[in-house]
Amino acid sequence: MSAVLVGTSHGTDDPAGQAAVRALLDGVRAARPELDVREAFVDVQQPEVDDVLAGAVRDAGSAVVVPLLLSTGYHVRHDIAQAVAAVNASGAASPDGGAAAVAAEPLGPHPLLVDILADRYAAAEAAHGSFRPGDAVVLAAAGSSVAAAATAVEEVTSALAQRLGRPVTPSYGAGAEPRVPAAVAAARAAAAATPGASGTSGAAGTPAPRVIVVSYLLAPGYFLDRVLEAGADVVTDPVAGPARAEKADPRLVQVVLDRYDAAVSS
Repeated sequence: MSAVLVGTSHGTDDPAGQAAVRALLDGVRAARPELDVREAFVDVQQPEVDDVLAGAVRDAGSAVVVPLLLSTGYHVRHDIAQAVAAVNASGAASPDGGAAAVAAEPLGPHPLLVDILADRYAAAEAAHGSFRPGDAVVLAAAGSSVAAAATAVEEVTSALAQRLGRPVTPSYGAGAEPRVPAAVAAARAAAAATPGASGTSGAAGTPAPRVIVVSYLLAPGYFLDRVLEAGADVVTDPVAGPARAEKADPRLVQVVLDRYDAAVSS
């Protein structure tokens, strides 16, 4: 029997965010029908990862917690790590004699996530008109005080900048600097100061530079709401896609399975 995949997200009060995570796990089930896929949370929603993981190991003998989080941080290093340690400390062992519970790496960084972000940017451009060379691009991540999280976000930012062929500035909702509103304000000021830029649009001058925020957030919820309030001209859909998307992006499904497979084989 394969190890149970325990897809563990932060949890949110936002119904659209809840639906996006459910759609993602439904996509995983559809891609690999033989796999037992269960949902768990580290905050806000129930059931908690501790309980789901213990039940999965009890039922199947082994389980892999896949953090449905884009970077490492407190929830990966504390909540999920503690849940895994508690199950293994209980004396449970997998059928092959190894650890009964393991934690996979968080979803990011991953090349497929960069592909998705580039597509979200292109969709926003199609909706709002061609982005101009003078426009500024800011990537918005949830953020963490864990230094490795910022390093991972910077890696994704660099890859996205290379893909788009233009500078991209990382920013954070919490835990690291610059925060999203500050990054948006700085980007707007820098763009407006560029020779040839105009502070206002009109026939007499070039159009005012815009600030585009690329949402490096999994789904709608608290952090996306804060990004939408940060003063950008355009905000892309989150990684999971538009709020009304009925099915998960197959590339995001593949990222989840990649993390699961890597943990199983390690």
